[in-house]
Amino acid sequence: MSVLAYLCLLSLLRLFGKRTLSKMNAFDLVVTVALGSILATILLNKDVTLAQGVLALALLIGMQFVVTWSSVRVRWVRKLATGEPTLLLYRGALLSQALVKTRVTEDEVLAAVRSAGAGMLNEVHAVVLETDGSFSVVRSGEGSGESSLKGVNRPSGTPPSIING
Repeated sequence: MSVLAYLCLLSLLRLFGKRTLSKMNAFDLVVTVALGSILATILLNKDVTLAQGVLALALLIGMQFVVTWSSVRVRWVRKLATGEPTLLLYRGALLSQALVKTRVTEDEVLAAVRSAGAGMLNEVHAVVLETDGSFSVVRSGEGSGESSLKGVNRPSGTPPSIING
């Protein structure tokens, strides 16, 4: 039964697509933990039949599919399920209000800047806390076109020009 349950889980994950196993934000982490819990229950609880377990797995993966499908199409669902990225540093200046709100330390932002290969803060246009908890460092540079910072939460007082570049 254990092998069948495992194979059913793998089949369901493949059936519902790559997004089911994407880089994890809080929503994905909850789904992953729940899938593990269901699989453990199937494997360890003799009162749960394979059919019941597979139904529970399919239901959870199906609900996750509906939420992710909706989040691609409806902004408020995306915001509810995954949150929004947050600007932590802009044009070399740390945004203390954003750091406090996101519970990120100055040292963590500086570490992200160093990891990106920048030696000076003025080399960095922006640092963004992404929805999966990772940091993105946008280096200063000449360029035109749409900014990659479009849709990033910015604290009040930060100029709206970041959206346009």
